[in-house]
Amino acid sequence: MTETLPVAPWRLFTVEVRAVRRLSPSFVRVTFTGADLDRFADNGYDQRIKLALPLPGEHTVRMPDGPDWYTAWRALPDERRYPIRTYTVRAVRPHLAEVDIDLVLHGDSGPATRWARRARAGDEIVLVGPDAGYRGDHGGVEFRPPATAQLLLVGDETAVPAIAAILERLPRDARGRVLLEVPGADDVLPLVAPPGVTVTWLARDAGEHGSRLVEAVAAAAGELLVAPAPPVAQPVPDVDVDDLWEVPEEVPATPLYAWLAGEAGVIRTLRRHLVGERGLDRRAVAFMGYWRIGRADPS
Repeated sequence: MTETLPVAPWRLFTVEVRAVRRLSPSFVRVTFTGADLDRFADNGYDQRIKLALPLPGEHTVRMPDGPDWYTAWRALPDERRYPIRTYTVRAVRPHLAEVDIDLVLHGDSGPATRWARRARAGDEIVLVGPDAGYRGDHGGVEFRPPATAQLLLVGDETAVPAIAAILERLPRDARGRVLLEVPGADDVLPLVAPPGVTVTWLARDAGEHGSRLVEAVAAAAGELLVAPAPPVAQPVPDVDVDDLWEVPEEVPATPLYAWLAGEAGVIRTLRRHLVGERGLDRRAVAFMGYWRIGRADPS
C-alpha cells in the first residue's frame, strides 16, 4: 500500500496536559501528550507553534477541523472563537508523544496567562504545529546563521524558551554571546550552551522593559565587532509603520549574526543600534517583535 503523505506542513493536534511545572516566578512548563504527537516534527531551534486555548470557564477546546480550519475559526462568533496565541517549542519527544511549551506568566489579563496559571493535568487544548510526515520545509524556524559567524542572541523573557532551545542545538564549536533580560533574579534558569557561548542574565527588577538590554547589547557589539564597518544608510523598519518581523533568507559572510526577539519597541532600538550605528549588515540580523506593550497578539 502506498503511504499518503500530508499535503500541508502544519496540522492541528488535539492534546491534553500531562504535567505542569513551575520553573520560576515568571515561567511555567506545560507538558502535553496526545495520540498523534508522535507525528509532531522535532525541528528544534526557535520553531514557532500556536496554542488554541479554552474559552473562559471551559477546560477543553473543540476547533474546526479540515484544511480550511483557520477560515472556519475566523468565522466563529467572537464569544465562541477560541483565543490563539503563538509560542515556541521548548522540547519534543516523539517516542513519548510529548511536547513541552514554556509560558511566561505576566499578570492575569491575557488568555494564555490565565490558562497557564490554572492549567491542570487532563485539561485539553489544541496545538497547531509542524507535521513530521510533510516532506518539505515546515516554516516557523527563523534561526539561520552562517556557519562561521559569531552569535549574538538577545531577548526578554518571552524569548527565553526559543533561545534555550537554540542553544541546545548549536554545534560544540559555536561562539558568541547570549543576553537575556528577565523580570527578576529568581527567573534565571539552567541552560545548556557550548563552551564558547557566554550566557548573561539581566534582572530587570523594577526597571522598564529593555532597560538592561540596551546597554548590554551595545557593550557586546563593541567586543564582538572589533573593527565595525562604518555605518551606512540602511533602512530600519519603524515599529508603528512596518511589520516588525524581518528575517533574512540569505545571510552574507559576516563576523556576527544577531538574533533579536522580544518586545517590539525594545527590539527596534537594539536593531537600530546594530545596523544604524555599528554598521552591521541588516541581512545578518533576525529581527522579531514577539509582542508589543499595550497590544494583544493578533493571532
